[in-house]
Amino acid sequence: MAERYVCDSRTIILCVVAANADMATQEGLRMARRIDPKGIRTVGVITKIDIMDKGTNAKRAVMNQEIPLRLGYVGVKNRSQEDIQTQISVKAAMEKEMAFFNSHPIYSSMPPGYLGCETLTTKLSRILFTHIRHNLPQIVEEIRVKLKETQEELLDLGEPMPSSKGEKLHMVWSMITEFVQSYKNQISGKFDVKRRTQNAAPGMSGPQQQQLSAGSKIKMQFYGLYADFETFNATQEYSDMSIERAIAMHEGDSIPGFPSVDVLQYLIAPQLDKLRDPALELIQDCYAQLEALASSIVERIFMRCPSLRPEIMDIICFIL
Repeated sequence: MAERYVCDSRTIILCVVAANADMATQEGLRMARRIDPKGIRTVGVITKIDIMDKGTNAKRAVMNQEIPLRLGYVGVKNRSQEDIQTQISVKAAMEKEMAFFNSHPIYSSMPPGYLGCETLTTKLSRILFTHIRHNLPQIVEEIRVKLKETQEELLDLGEPMPSSKGEKLHMVWSMITEFVQSYKNQISGKFDVKRRTQNAAPGMSGPQQQQLSAGSKIKMQFYGLYADFETFNATQEYSDMSIERAIAMHEGDSIPGFPSVDVLQYLIAPQLDKLRDPALELIQDCYAQLEALASSIVERIFMRCPSLRPEIMDIICFIL
């Protein structure tokens, strides 16, 4: 998680290392040097100076002579566990820290600006001010770009959603009216500006740019419904003998020479059965196209009300 933050070029890296361990092997400093190899935005903080082994000191590290950073290091002495348990104040801890550095034989001889939490606070404030002043124009420009993008997205979303019950009802009624009009236009083939802008195909222009309306597609299916039956002859399977037999079967007690209409029904029924399945398939195809058309229009018009879409589609499918 820390690496995700310090990878931002505008982030100041506060690299805290312990004085009682080898600086070159500490993970924080290694990460800082890998992400900020020139050290231009890394501030080193050396802690635990007071618990170093006797005869050792962190003077060279604090004075930026071991692993150089352009912003340098600051040595600090934090509150001990005893200080925390006795609830010593921060002010008292800083006074105790400065007393430690002033009485130390090595650190007391160092020039000012390298030791103490107060020095670290002043240094960080100065670096932060310079960093903000340097990056502020870029930040302002990014905010302007994001603001413009957000405003465009708001415009695409349209008017805000109504709050009162009456306004909500009016909005739903308007969307239903728009759906009905668009649905009728698609079936009747009426020119619709909204459909023209939505169904424009790439690489086409003019009338070719428009797709066929739903009504045109269904009508073309009706034209081709019985294309395979153009040479169909209803009597081709009947011989004269079978027709005479059918007449005799349904003659009953009627006057000879006046065949009953039942004869026609008897003979034509098997032939009509052959036309039934293609007609039923066409009905199913038409229903599927009308349902798909309704779904696409509902998806567009009720885009801002996703919870209404299933309810509207249930009503439409029931009516279809």
